[in-house]
Amino acid sequence: MAQGLSRLLADTYTLYLTTHNFHWNVTGPMFNALHNMFMDQYTELWNAVDPIAERIRSLGHPAPGSYAQFGKLTSLADVPATPPKAKEMIRILVEGNEAVARTARSLFPLADKASDEPTADLLTQRLTVHEQTAWMLRSMLEE
Repeated sequence: MAQGLSRLLADTYTLYLTTHNFHWNVTGPMFNALHNMFMDQYTELWNAVDPIAERIRSLGHPAPGSYAQFGKLTSLADVPATPPKAKEMIRILVEGNEAVARTARSLFPLADKASDEPTADLLTQRLTVHEQTAWMLRSMLEE
């Protein structure tokens, strides 16, 4: 369970960094809307990493906390060196939120088998956020 939560932590932190990067670097006609939306999203992600790490600690394991560890554990790609255009940022964040949701969903069987309700509750909360965020971002890509 702790290993799976470590992957979720790495995915969440990586998505946090990507979203914050895009907040800083977004340009174009959607600047104000995206700048503010990305700030809301990275703030939510920042607030999510602590409960995930603390759950890992509650299970008696150390939580990963370095870029090297996160790089080995995450399922998300790093952002391009050159900031992409706004719509590409949105697409990358859709994929990132979908990936984090997949990671969270993959842990439910382990939590169920272990009768680990606190972890299942945490996973449900994260899954709700990432599925909703992906939906809202996908809606912005429709013509």
